[in-house]
Amino acid sequence: MSPSGVSRRLAERVSTFRYRDLPGDVVAQAKRCLLDTLGAMLVASSPKYPASRIIMRFVSELGGVAESSLIGQGRKTSCVNAALANGTLGYYCDIEPHHVGAILHGPAVIVPTSLAVGERVGADGKRVLASMVLGIEVAARVSDAFDPVALYDRGFHPSAVCGAFGAAAAAGYLFRLSPERQAVALGLAMQQACGLLAWANDPTEHSRPLNPGLAARNGTTAACLARLGFGGPPAPFEGKYDAFTAFSGSANPDALLDDWGKRFYLPELAYKRYSSCAFTHPGLDALLGLAADLKLRASDVERIVLRFPKNGAHMIDDNPLKSHCAQYVLPVGLVFGRVIIDDILFDRKRHGEVARLSAGMTLIHDPALDANYPARYTSIVELHLKDGRALSRRVEFAKGTREDPLTPVEVRDKYFRLTGPVIPRARAEAIMTLVDGLDGARDLDRLAALLRQPTGRGRRTARTR
Repeated sequence: MSPSGVSRRLAERVSTFRYRDLPGDVVAQAKRCLLDTLGAMLVASSPKYPASRIIMRFVSELGGVAESSLIGQGRKTSCVNAALANGTLGYYCDIEPHHVGAILHGPAVIVPTSLAVGERVGADGKRVLASMVLGIEVAARVSDAFDPVALYDRGFHPSAVCGAFGAAAAAGYLFRLSPERQAVALGLAMQQACGLLAWANDPTEHSRPLNPGLAARNGTTAACLARLGFGGPPAPFEGKYDAFTAFSGSANPDALLDDWGKRFYLPELAYKRYSSCAFTHPGLDALLGLAADLKLRASDVERIVLRFPKNGAHMIDDNPLKSHCAQYVLPVGLVFGRVIIDDILFDRKRHGEVARLSAGMTLIHDPALDANYPARYTSIVELHLKDGRALSRRVEFAKGTREDPLTPVEVRDKYFRLTGPVIPRARAEAIMTLVDGLDGARDLDRLAALLRQPTGRGRRTARTR
């Protein structure tokens, strides 16, 4: 496809998107994605997390018209501020769905956007679900068009940069923007798009989840301005100062529209079993699989070696962030087991076995594994045991990816596991029932009311130390 006119055609597709054109399986998976993301947002809204407390205090100080709910806070704020705060919650615990090939945390951006704008405008459930599918679609297509590896090489975070375009599409659709106004919304999203991988040097893990919050806020702002008649670049993907040149230096405009209406990105999402960077998940599956099959304990292991594609290994190699450090995540998984990975933000660095295994672990940047990256995060784990044995396991696709998917029951079980510590079971079940029937809802009022109720204690859970 020629680059000429691609922005206009994309805006037309966004404006003419219709719920009735969605296949039934896409709608079912949109509900599953929404439930899983709500679980991640609810657990992240717990007052025990400092970034959640701070971002909520920030939007409270900003004030604004009370029109959109803040998750777990018992109050509303402006739709722009709600998108910012709830978007930050979406990625805080690093447990929400993501797209492997696009290296994109689309739902963390789009679900907060669709909820905030949908509540403001009184959209019905079908339109909100359609906006979610659409926003994730646009964000992922923009990432593919830029090439997420090229974005990484320049230090940009695809979820933040591409997420802003997806949020502008989702919000613009809910505002019922004309194609001309939607094109401006995409241009204004380009004007604001931001988000660097510099958060990898922030051990507080506050700026990491802020990036999807910024994308949700910026895309929502872009659509709000376009709705009011504000001017902006109507062709962000063409011209002298196009988005491709600015952000990646790579351009594949065909990806923006190819197979539109035939291929949907949302059903391709991966569902996480571990609260950590998705790059660590195939390695965790390999490690925990070996340990389970051979009944190994952490004390049996002398040394862990992880081989990962060279083009992505830098992101998880001795990263200061607990969620993105393979030398921390894998030992924690081996010592404590999978369920404990639910709260990667809890610091276990001083645990004796975690410290020992972390200090001795090696991550090999393996160019031989680059051939299929980023479509797959091929990982090889080698265990060197104290009895002299050496074991190895290769995993191409983590459990939870579309190649090895979680069942709907497993996704629901995960939702209850996440929400159990912060809200009562009855409330969690009521939220799930409303999500299941969202396509029949006249508006978001009942769901929003349940989501904004304060989070605190649900069931008591024992923490393994």
